[in-house]
Amino acid sequence: MQLAAAQLSSHLRKGLRPLYTLHGDEALLLQEAADAIRAAARAQGYTERSVHTVAGAHFDWSEVLAAGGSLSLFADRQIIEIRIPSGKPGKDGSVALQQIAQNAVGSDSTLTLVLLPRLDKATRTGAWFAALEQSGATVQIDPVERQALPTWIAQRLSAQGQRVAPGEEGQRTLQFFADRVEGNLLAAHQEIQKLALLHPAGELSREQVEAAVLNVARYDVFKLSESALAGQAGRVTRMLDGLQAEGEAEVLVHYTLAEDIRALKRVKDAMNAGRPLPVALREQRIWGSRERLFERALPHLQDAALARLLRAAHVVDGIVKGLKAPDWPADNWQALHRLAMLLCQACRA
Repeated sequence: MQLAAAQLSSHLRKGLRPLYTLHGDEALLLQEAADAIRAAARAQGYTERSVHTVAGAHFDWSEVLAAGGSLSLFADRQIIEIRIPSGKPGKDGSVALQQIAQNAVGSDSTLTLVLLPRLDKATRTGAWFAALEQSGATVQIDPVERQALPTWIAQRLSAQGQRVAPGEEGQRTLQFFADRVEGNLLAAHQEIQKLALLHPAGELSREQVEAAVLNVARYDVFKLSESALAGQAGRVTRMLDGLQAEGEAEVLVHYTLAEDIRALKRVKDAMNAGRPLPVALREQRIWGSRERLFERALPHLQDAALARLLRAAHVVDGIVKGLKAPDWPADNWQALHRLAMLLCQACRA
């Protein structure tokens, strides 16, 4: 069965299944979900725990299978934890996981917990994952997106008896908090806990939050792309500064921005040739959040504006490779800033 992450707590209060599979890349939320399962299991007498980390193609799965079939002299119930950091158990692992899933049915002496990274659709439809899903409960741990981060922070503050001011002032405080911790949920959790140590329960002022919360945000080029297409100039500036501070390669940042511009041009050309926008997006493999951003930007993007963006992307390609261009900054990051702002302005127009 599939469980939403938000349903896990209520599910555990009703009783335990013998097999749980957690998959996702958000380390904090994955850890918290696993801790909740372990705590529920300990409360029901699962007093021993063994951990097996699958490393490399030659991992010995016989140890895991043997652990599931034996009990300690000192415990009637045990937790077997299987961690697969790569998300790829291999041929032998696939067979072993299907056997583990089969053995789990009806078992009341062993609880198996499988921890995986984020999985693609092809992996989730594989035989071994299907067996785990059929015999137990699977929980997909999704990241907290930027637009949901202020609400997530407010909920965490509430859980420790704290809150921000009501109305617009409080929303500005939460937005400031989110800007400082975006892309780094574990650090966000630590900053929230820090506020509980520094200040008593009750309302937090913006000054208190600003003084306490460190800038621990982390960015990636794919989120930069989404922000530029959404026309979020302020956020794009922060992300570029963060990527520069983290030592990200200028060539990769340029490629991401240029690929968005080229994709916009291809879809626009298809529309000019009479293709409906949804069809043109599918043909160019524009999916998910990018699809929505393209749908918002393309109707008002003029051919002349796209041509200027393509020329600018070509100029910046030369700059990041060591060439100079008239009327453009010689510094790579300043040139990337200008290109990103041109894309923001075009998509926001």
